[in-house]
Amino acid sequence: MDFTIQNQKDTRSGFGEGLLEAGRSNPKVVAFCADLTPSVKMADFAKEFPSRFFQTGIAEANMIDMAAGMAMSGFVPFTGTFAAFSTGRVYDQIRMCVAYSNKNVKIAASHAGLTTGEDGATHQIIEDIALMKVLPNMTVIVPCDFNQTKAATIAAAEYEGPVYLRFGRPKVPNFTPADEKFEIGKAQMLHEGTDVTIFACGHLVWKAVQALPILKEMGINAELINIHTIKPLDVEAVLKSVGKTRCVVTAEEHQRNGGLGDSIAQVLALNMPCPMEMVAVNDVFGQSGTPDELLTFFHLDTPDIVEAVKKVVGRKQ
Repeated sequence: MDFTIQNQKDTRSGFGEGLLEAGRSNPKVVAFCADLTPSVKMADFAKEFPSRFFQTGIAEANMIDMAAGMAMSGFVPFTGTFAAFSTGRVYDQIRMCVAYSNKNVKIAASHAGLTTGEDGATHQIIEDIALMKVLPNMTVIVPCDFNQTKAATIAAAEYEGPVYLRFGRPKVPNFTPADEKFEIGKAQMLHEGTDVTIFACGHLVWKAVQALPILKEMGINAELINIHTIKPLDVEAVLKSVGKTRCVVTAEEHQRNGGLGDSIAQVLALNMPCPMEMVAVNDVFGQSGTPDELLTFFHLDTPDIVEAVKKVVGRKQ
């Protein structure tokens, strides 16, 4: 893939544009927001479709229940708030009213991960992928940039079943093709290699892209795959790549426990055991700081991916 940066955009804006386009294409698409309309980029949808937008106030549990009810009436509801409030605060409602009964609700979760930044640990949820992927019937999507988030939102609107869509606050490089169709459950090959496979998701995909030329200078030919759909995981793509490289690094803006790395490790343990390293938060809460400061502090930056690759390649040898 050509890694030319088209611009710097926040992934939450990709969601906003995708939601608007989905609403224009399908009159059954409706949206709910828990008092954070500008922050989660639902304002344009609300302006264009006021009769299909519902401001629930700071009542996230009610919002999920209302969305489930609308789904029962044939609508395609999106709920929008920060990821910390989209999951932990309303887990019982998601479990019972959405996942258990397989309702067609799309849970749009903004400000995910450490890069919420200065808002601090209370708002930096880094456990949400674990919470969502363990629920039966739930699809979990973590796109990497503006274009992919827009495409993922449109795909989620067309998909039948519960979806958790995770995206973020900071502006990040926008490098995937604007016209690329998003396929739920299909991993995206970004760079082919032979020595190690890097599986990444979300904001850490670009960090992994930046690691490729550094590794090349070291004589390491890395394969990079964007796992934008954590569940259902593209097991075929995982095994095909690892069958060639025989060692793995995963990179994610999430806890090591329960995230992308855990999913990959489970597949490998059952099918193809090999050396593996995880670049992830190691069982601690976040703290206040700028997004870049936090990624560096918690060892989720490009140099950390490079070090993990060196370590795992050494283990393979």
